[in-house]
Amino acid sequence: MITTIQQVLIPNGDRYQTVDVRLEGEKIGAIAPRLEAKGHLINGRNKLLLPGFVNAHTHSSEMWSRGAIAPLPLELWLAELYDQTLTDPEQVYLSALGTAVETLLSGGTTVVDHLSLIPGQEEASVAAVVRAYREVGIRAYVGPLVYDFSLPAGVPSRGRVRDIPPGEQTASEVLELLERIVEAYHRPEDGISIMAAPTGLQLCSTDLVEGCRDLSDRYSLCRHTHLLETKAQQMLVQEKYGCSAVELFNKLGFLGDRTSLAHGVWLSDTDIDLLASTQSTVVHNPLSNLRLGSGIAPILRYRQAGVNVSFGCDGAASNDSQDLLEAIKIGSILHNITDAEYQNWIRPIESVQMAALGGVTGLGMADQLGTLDAGKTADLVMYDLTSLSLLPRTDPIGLLVLGRPTNAIHSAWVNGKSVVVDGHVTTVDVKELRQRLFEHSQWNRLDESLPLDSASLWRRETEPHYRYVMGLTKGSQ
Repeated sequence: MITTIQQVLIPNGDRYQTVDVRLEGEKIGAIAPRLEAKGHLINGRNKLLLPGFVNAHTHSSEMWSRGAIAPLPLELWLAELYDQTLTDPEQVYLSALGTAVETLLSGGTTVVDHLSLIPGQEEASVAAVVRAYREVGIRAYVGPLVYDFSLPAGVPSRGRVRDIPPGEQTASEVLELLERIVEAYHRPEDGISIMAAPTGLQLCSTDLVEGCRDLSDRYSLCRHTHLLETKAQQMLVQEKYGCSAVELFNKLGFLGDRTSLAHGVWLSDTDIDLLASTQSTVVHNPLSNLRLGSGIAPILRYRQAGVNVSFGCDGAASNDSQDLLEAIKIGSILHNITDAEYQNWIRPIESVQMAALGGVTGLGMADQLGTLDAGKTADLVMYDLTSLSLLPRTDPIGLLVLGRPTNAIHSAWVNGKSVVVDGHVTTVDVKELRQRLFEHSQWNRLDESLPLDSASLWRRETEPHYRYVMGLTKGSQ
């Protein structure tokens, strides 16, 4: 199928130009000021065309807990989330649909889903999200979130002897599961890729990390993990291994140009240089880092050192949305307070480049996606510049990044296929999705017999030790 977008605005360096863009099948066929009108014609006047962004780190199934967990640091927040584990793959399917739709309607055409698996229904969990992403038509990288340690192991001991229960699965059992998932669902040619995605060194043995590395090498998979999201994680890795997490990942052969690392808040300059030399990508998740009090990632230092950076929403229980444009805005302007040298601050055009090209670079797809060039795959988003939130007319990308765009997405294409038209996702019934999400959930805090602050069992068991470790109790300084 041939589509010609006529007289649409595109960025050209620090300026803009009006062009026609021809889509031929799954590719961008041509870009020029005037092209012969061929195929399906789309009026691009007063619209801005950009490469699709990447929601480079999220956990789709967390949608069922969004807005529900009190403000807590990550280690205690996880204890609450653990208590809300899903039991029905249909919920996993619905939350993946919701994540995909929200990502598309905020400029994303690719999602990286670090997927929490239902215990005992791990393969059904993956099948559910694959089904959802195929139906929506978004490009998806699904990384089953795996670990072989129990949750209490994720908090440093700080000299205390603790009785930590073993994990539910051994490293070898986890790796066997992952290989079955890869064999069944890794179909990059169809827009679905499986990733080797251990949750992080706080809950994974070195055997599991090395096994994920080997699996990724064997099947040419991207690698994804959490990296030093919190101060407690930094303390834990140093306590267990006597080195930084970046140094350990490098020793284990996990870093590289197809490795993306979520967060990266607590890194040294040496760590940053190591990420640059291995061409690893850091996924910036500013909203969850603020929500959980984890800290502000040194994004300006990353950029100065030559580290590739992309943006993620993180899961909808720690953000608590999947609005990619919001994550890009906060992730761009947040750092103005970290460096008085304003010439280092992130400009709107650079934010767009990080969200698009930065995102696909971390997935090893920069030669195929991420820029508006003839011959590249047509993952594109067109914005309506007559939307009230993008008026009055000034700098289109400045309005998009620094403003608060609402209902601004006019059209979107993934792999050359139209998935959004006139602001509406056309591949799934969004009204029905809303109804099903409503029916499968309920309002909290309506039962007056329950206490308002009813901490989960895991949190009650974890919190005293966490407070000791972090120096929050008397005598722990």
